[in-house]
Parts: sequence; structure tokens; C-alpha cells
Amino acid sequence: MTDAPDIDIVIPVYGGWDFVRSCLLAATRQSVAARIIVVDDHSPDDTADRVAAEFPEVTLIRNDRNLGFARACNVGLAAGSARLVMLVNSDVVLEPDAVERVLAAMTAGAESRRVGSGATLLLAPDGTVDSYGIVADVTGAGFVRFHGAEPAAADPVDPPVLGPYGAVAIYVRAALDEIGLFDTNIFMYGEELDLAFRLRAAAWECVAIEGPLGTHLGGASAGRESARQRRLSGFARGYLLRKYGVLRSRWALRALAVELVVSAARLVLRRDVLSLRGRWEGWRRGAAAPTAVLPLHAVDRTIGLRESMRMRGDRYWADRPVSPR
Repeated sequence: MTDAPDIDIVIPVYGGWDFVRSCLLAATRQSVAARIIVVDDHSPDDTADRVAAEFPEVTLIRNDRNLGFARACNVGLAAGSARLVMLVNSDVVLEPDAVERVLAAMTAGAESRRVGSGATLLLAPDGTVDSYGIVADVTGAGFVRFHGAEPAAADPVDPPVLGPYGAVAIYVRAALDEIGLFDTNIFMYGEELDLAFRLRAAAWECVAIEGPLGTHLGGASAGRESARQRRLSGFARGYLLRKYGVLRSRWALRALAVELVVSAARLVLRRDVLSLRGRWEGWRRGAAAPTAVLPLHAVDRTIGLRESMRMRGDRYWADRPVSPR
């Protein structure tokens, strides 16, 4: 264990002590030391007090109000100084050598490339892939790579990775210093997609780190398909559509068609008005966002209309043919 860590682990927390404790136990028992910064985003329970009592060695920051995931991450990022930052969701249990492998991969990648971020392979509790970074189509719609697939199918380069998924995301501090932190107009969901777009637009590349780095239990803060999750996800989509001027681009009709189909399907099949309401709220908020350009060189242009619709299904990656390596 070294006395001067090269990496800060930032863990935003909003309740859920059982998840948080498991996450911190794994983070504090790494083969290579990291500075651990926990940002308690005004938890509705006594999680912050429990962190302070059981893990006095971590840096604990208590927000006096609930700022949301993006702002909480920014608070933690600003509190650190290491050359690398590892954002870890509080419902992730890292492998014992996760930090060691992150440092090795990011150092090797930076030898010949302008690397600004790293995508990590995470497993779900059932042993399938939870995520391996994100990919996006020409309308700026983002998708989690290989979700639900067998680990053997998780290729680091096919499809090309746009950026890291937020459950465990690696960033180079110099890159963040250049382009800025998370967009605080986004409360939760979509913030890592926006940051990936901005990094790639500024010519910062992303490397895919091979081998599982941990297990993502999932849904600890907002819950899977909860009302809050649906509204916030819809907000992010509407906001990014406007921020990146997608409806003023040559892909406008495609984007509108997809959003109409997706929203109508949710209304009819699930009686879900929250996704549509979130999109409208995000679109309105996007009017005040700084103008940004979608980095088309970094999106996956092979994702056509039909493919993008299929990628929204739960079985897409599990049923996708495995490419020979």
C-alpha cells in the first residue's frame, strides 16, 4: 500500500446503509491504496453517521441538502487531487485488485493516446454483464454496452466504446480540468453520457479496461423502473436532445419518430406519463443549456433506426451474435 495514492475513489451516497457498507468494505481493502471520498447527499437515514463511525479513514462530506447525483459527484471530484478519479456507485462491490488494474490500464493507454476516461466491465449478481461502458447512435441516444450478455461476449472494442458507464467510471483529472465536470442541470441519469460527449468532442479518448472490476447490484438510489427513475431518465433525454441540437440536425426526423414511438408505447402499454413529462421538462430546461455539438466521430454510425429500437429491449445484448476475436 502506498502513502500517496494516484487515484481518488468518489462514492456518492443517498441512504441504503447495507449497500454502502458492502461498497466501502471492498473499497478500503484494495491491493493498491486510493483516497476514498464519500459524499452523503443528505441521506434520509443515518447512513452518514454510520460511515463516520465504521470507516473513520475515509473522507466524508455531508451535503446539507439533496443536490442530486451529478452535483454530489462534482462535490467529491472537487475535494480530490489525484491524477485519476474513480466514480463508484454505492451499490457496487469492487474486486480486491480493481484499483491496481485501473491504474495499470490507464497508464498503459496514455502512453500512445490522449486518454481522458476509462470504461469498466461490471457484472450483475447473476454473473451476466451489467455494463461495459456506453455507446450512442447518431441521435445522441445512449445505450449500456453488453447489458445482460455473458462475460465472454463483452468485447472491449466492438462496438467502439464512447465513454464509461456511471456505476464505475474512470476519469483523468487533467481532462476534467479542461472540459469541466458533470452538467448540474441533470439531477440523475444521462450525466455520464453528456460528459462522454464533451470529452470526445475535445479529442479525449476512452479505453475499455478488460476483466470484471466488480459487481453492480443496481437500483439502490432511485430503483429500477421506479416512478422517479422514469421521470429523471426522460428528463435527461429531452434535455440532451435540445442541448446538442439534435432536432436541428439531419437526424431530426429519426429522433422525433423514435421518441414518439417510445413515449406512445409507454403510455399505452404501461400507462406511463412520467417518461413523457420528464422529456418535456428536460426539453424546456435545455433552452438555457450552453450550445454543444454532438461528436459524430465518436458515436456508432452503424446503429440504424431498427437497431436502435432493438437496443432498448432487455434481450438485445444477450441475443446478439458473439463476434470472433
